[in-house]
Amino acid sequence: MNQKLPTQEWRRISNGYDAVASRSCSIHSDCYLEPQFLQIEQEQIFARTWQFLCHEEQLREPGSYVTADIQGQSIVAMRDTQGELRAFYNVCKHRGHELLSGAGKVKAITCPYHAWVYNLDGSLRRARRSELIENFCEADIHLDTIRVETFCHLVFVNLDNDSSALADVSENLASEVLSYAPDLADLTFAHRLTYRIQANWKSVVDNFLECYHCPVAHKDFVSLVEMDTYKVTTHGIYSSHMAQAGRTDNQAYNISGASVTDHAVWYLWPNTTLMRYPGRGNFMVWRFIPVGPEETYEEFDFFFETARPEPAELEAIAFIDNVLQPEDISLVESVQRGMRTPGFTQGRYLVDPDGSGMSEHGVHHFHGLILDAYQRACSL
Repeated sequence: MNQKLPTQEWRRISNGYDAVASRSCSIHSDCYLEPQFLQIEQEQIFARTWQFLCHEEQLREPGSYVTADIQGQSIVAMRDTQGELRAFYNVCKHRGHELLSGAGKVKAITCPYHAWVYNLDGSLRRARRSELIENFCEADIHLDTIRVETFCHLVFVNLDNDSSALADVSENLASEVLSYAPDLADLTFAHRLTYRIQANWKSVVDNFLECYHCPVAHKDFVSLVEMDTYKVTTHGIYSSHMAQAGRTDNQAYNISGASVTDHAVWYLWPNTTLMRYPGRGNFMVWRFIPVGPEETYEEFDFFFETARPEPAELEAIAFIDNVLQPEDISLVESVQRGMRTPGFTQGRYLVDPDGSGMSEHGVHHFHGLILDAYQRACSL
């Protein structure tokens, strides 16, 4: 049963929010603390939106597959023998056992419990000893499908089979990404960083969506990025964060010989960021996955020209892992602790009319999408 939000509760937590960022207050701190809001988000947001799975390189060959946990649901995406990309709930139709794990390549899907065998299109090929039971027809049994799409050479899945294609709802995002990363199809997975953060996932996104804090909290980062060129632009379900970067010596990491001299970052609703940093050809996908009302799991995937990062790329990874991420984690965990006190319930957005990186209009845009989801829960 979906979690319903009383209309008066929606009015309380949205009180002070205005469509114009410069005169608006943020959403109420209770949205970052109370379990009911996470349940609403899981139902009204994560069960309806596109979630990153992998680079298409992992699913190019027939029989290749990748499994994942999407908001507590076990899923598998794979390439069938006809070259079509498919995705299913990763459970056998016999007793519900998970079919595949990790990633790899198979000729057929065989359940490790009772050895029911499925074709790569999800149809049942064989059920051991099924000839002994009545009214059993293999042709009637098929794995349940979910939406899957290749977008900018990246694979996304959506648990809502009635959802619109990501390419249709994301406006010009694909052309923006590929204009900055024309080599994305040829990049390969090279590294993953993971973190457990004691903060609500929205606190983590809030922090990502503004660089007002950067000159204060990220001294090395602002030596890499030319802050006077930083612009943030909001769109329907994404925002772009662009700046020139890596053209002079900096305190973050070595950029000598860099072919990429832009800081190009996109936030994709609700919990994915796509990134291109100064250096050799590269791309990063960063996901913020809610674990509980005050805990977030992060996955940070790096794609480079080669599977083995070069020394400068290892230095960039180390900068993110040892400097930038600890700085941000400290910030959002402090914010989360502050929200538990009666000393804070809502704040104002610092808005720059010119849309600079020092402005918080990207956070305001994100909060508007959150409130839209909460409002849907009022009509249940």
